[in-house]
Amino acid sequence: MPVMRVDMIKGRSESQIKEILDIAYDVMLQSFGAPVGDRYQIVTQHAANEMQVLDTGLGFTRTEDVLVFSLTTRPRTTEQKEDFYHRLMNQLQQKVGLRPEDLVINLTTNTDEDWSFGIGKAQFLTGDL
Repeated sequence: MPVMRVDMIKGRSESQIKEILDIAYDVMLQSFGAPVGDRYQIVTQHAANEMQVLDTGLGFTRTEDVLVFSLTTRPRTTEQKEDFYHRLMNQLQQKVGLRPEDLVINLTTNTDEDWSFGIGKAQFLTGDL
C-alpha cells in the first residue's frame, strides 16, 4: 500500500494531473502487485521558484515539467522497484510526453505496524487487511 506524493510546478490542467495520477496508479498495480482500489495519491503544486531539482552530477537538464514522486510503501524487492521506475518513466513519456530527465522517484519503506487506515486501528496487524 503505497502513499504516493507527487510534487510539480503549477500550470498543468486538471485533466493532465488526472492522467499522470492514473498512469502512476496503473504502474503501481503492475509493478507492486497491489490490490485494485489501493489508491492513495496526493499532488502538491509549487511556484517554479519553490522547486529546485538538480541533476546530482548526472548531466541532466531539468525543465518546468519535472515531477518528483515520493512513495511510502511496504517492503518491495529490488526487481519490483526497478520495474516501477522503468515502467513509470516509459508510460509518462509515451502518454504525456514527459522527458525521462524530468522524472525523480524516491521510495521510503516501512512495515505493517506503521499503517492505520482509520478508526485508530493498525489494520495490517489486526488482520482486517
